[in-house]
Amino acid sequence: MAAERLIDLRSDTLTVPTPEMFAAMVSAPLGDDVYEEDPTVNELQEQVAAMFGHRQGLFTPTGSMSNQLGLRTLVPAGQEVVTDAFAHIVRAELGGLAAQGGITTRTYDALDGLVDPARVAGIARPPSSPYLVGTAAIVVENTHNFGGGRVQPLVALQELRAVADANGLAMHLDGARIWNAHVASGVPLASYGALFDTVSVCFSKGLGAPVGSMLLANEDRIAAARVLRKRLGAGMRQVGVLAGAARYAVDHNIARLAEDHRRATRLAQLLAAVAPDVVDVTIVDTNIVLLSLRESRRSATELHQAALSAGVVISVLGPREARLVTYAGITDQDVEQAADILSPLLAPG
Repeated sequence: MAAERLIDLRSDTLTVPTPEMFAAMVSAPLGDDVYEEDPTVNELQEQVAAMFGHRQGLFTPTGSMSNQLGLRTLVPAGQEVVTDAFAHIVRAELGGLAAQGGITTRTYDALDGLVDPARVAGIARPPSSPYLVGTAAIVVENTHNFGGGRVQPLVALQELRAVADANGLAMHLDGARIWNAHVASGVPLASYGALFDTVSVCFSKGLGAPVGSMLLANEDRIAAARVLRKRLGAGMRQVGVLAGAARYAVDHNIARLAEDHRRATRLAQLLAAVAPDVVDVTIVDTNIVLLSLRESRRSATELHQAALSAGVVISVLGPREARLVTYAGITDQDVEQAADILSPLLAPG
């Protein structure tokens, strides 16, 4: 018999607006953003840019668009970016950098997605010849999605910035979950922002807005990104109705991410107690719990099907990898119940 209510642990993108957020959307002053006259969008862009110490912001429908607009302002067509092999821009943006910007990627293996400044220094190749592809930028994802929500250490990011400066390279931050990194580490948002030439942030994951991301950069790059955004069909009109939700999220929902982190740790602890080879509690930095099923009797797809029939939805990342994510819609009771359902499915034997 199917469960009365599914506990959906696939992604924090499943958050939905609260009544208070809906009220903020309805009451937001509106204008035409193509003319740069939507007051709610303008205020949000100024607010978020200031939080990260950047000059300007540009509201975008998605994080993928924000990432690609930022990188296209940094990297000429025919040049490359360096990032890790499981970065979102490599694995989950459908080759957009190459298809739309003529940009290639050079990747390296990174443990749990954590940056390795020495590896980057060893493979980056600034333009030096008309016959060789040149590196123009370094990309960092923080927190790292497919790395299990790991927080990039500030010291490593500072070392990476030194590598970039020594080689004349730009740096882009895929900060879809930078809010989680900030809450988990205590590192100020401006300290992260100071290390990157362009920053992408997302409002529609743990912060709970229904739609929206933002690119942060200087005036010239934002002006160029605005043109590219329009060219891609994302010149939006009274978009303040969405920016109102994002503004509410930024004003009210950052601190509460600590609850998601606490619940993810609790879930990991419960599962690790019965399946220590599947769950490593020590790498649960934020709201994502990775399941490594290499030694399990079930594949990720088989686990998904068994869990679904019992009332829990998980995210399949690969044949032997799965993911659980906590967010505002997941309660303490949901965590306990999900652990009760998943534990016997993950236990050896």
